[in-house]
Amino acid sequence: MIRTAEAADVPVIHAMIRELAEYERAVDEARATPEQLHDALFGEHPAVFGLIAEDDAGEPVGFALWFRNFSTWRGTHGIHLEDLYVRPSARGGGHGRALLVELARICTARGYARLEWSVLDWNEPSIGFYKSLGAVPMDEWTVFRLTDGALAELGGPVGG
Repeated sequence: MIRTAEAADVPVIHAMIRELAEYERAVDEARATPEQLHDALFGEHPAVFGLIAEDDAGEPVGFALWFRNFSTWRGTHGIHLEDLYVRPSARGGGHGRALLVELARICTARGYARLEWSVLDWNEPSIGFYKSLGAVPMDEWTVFRLTDGALAELGGPVGG
């Protein structure tokens, strides 16, 4: 079952984010706190949205966190899937597919033109899974990122 995340889900979402960071070999980079997640998902101006995958017993086994983006070429919004994770014990049970199906339904219902996400190039099981759904890798595009010191230096005071 897939459902919209609720405020009570923040601790389990946070725990699964940590599990995902371990899987992606980047646990030191996962610095989000439960308070930050709560504010982003359920604060005065939510900027992120969440879905929870539950097993037959109603226990959370996966999640998807996403936000709206915008395509200047299509002239409409889309969804950027920031994270999709299914706990190892629940993999193969259709939860990841169900989360992506729900995101695709949200896109089509709202007239959004795209559903996009990134995947680590070494994550062959996920790449194969995404391709089986009809997703196409954007091989000609490279993601760039500014963080920490480089971000602070570039965004520092003007003239400073």
